Amino acid sequence: MRTKLQTGGQLRPVDLARRHGLSTQAVRNYEADGILPAAARSPSGYRVYTPRHALALRAFLALVPGHGHRTATAILQAVHRDAVEEALRLIDDSHAQLLDDRRTLHAVAAALVELTPVEQGRGDTFVGPLARRLGLRPATLRKWEAAGLVQPRRDPKTGYRVYGPADVRDAQLIHQLRRGGYRLDQIAPLLTQVRTAGGVAPVAAMLENWHARLTARGRVLLSGAAALDAYLTDSAPPTHP
Repeated sequence: MRTKLQTGGQLRPVDLARRHGLSTQAVRNYEADGILPAAARSPSGYRVYTPRHALALRAFLALVPGHGHRTATAILQAVHRDAVEEALRLIDDSHAQLLDDRRTLHAVAAALVELTPVEQGRGDTFVGPLARRLGLRPATLRKWEAAGLVQPRRDPKTGYRVYGPADVRDAQLIHQLRRGGYRLDQIAPLLTQVRTAGGVAPVAAMLENWHARLTARGRVLLSGAAALDAYLTDSAPPTHP
């Protein structure tokens, strides 16, 4: 039967810190935040870490790129509360978000491919119905208008904003790109390209970059899961025949 890593060797805070390019204060903070299990103390009061702490720190640092600092922290905190199911649910949530982002990317690509010239004056709508259709607040549409991304005309009698088919298309595209993580200043030139070119060719590089970022995120999620599994395996109580 293999020897558990945590049974052999002692590590100082500086040992963990140097191994992972951190400060000793960061290591102490991670312990205080529950990212690392509580350390034993030497007779003189100094923290004593073990290879098990090194595995926990390695797992946390591997989880951060895919899940973010807050979620990675919550995952390790749950593990140290013996709430492994909660930790796994948090991991599932990140994978579900990645899947949703992939679907969004595919939707954006499909929307761009299917862009066709539209007739002005048909299928007009107002800010409230359009906001409900997209699941947004009307203030968000007005913010996009202030940024120059959508340009609804005004009804000459009422002064209400009137969104024609092209405006609705632009709003849908903005909404999808915002979900994909693009800032308003990044979306503006894309919309200009779409309006002038009327097709997907000018934005092919953007779609390829987005796809590459999703692939990279999928890989780091796998790396984080592998590191966490190694920590959980080492932390599990030994089984006896």
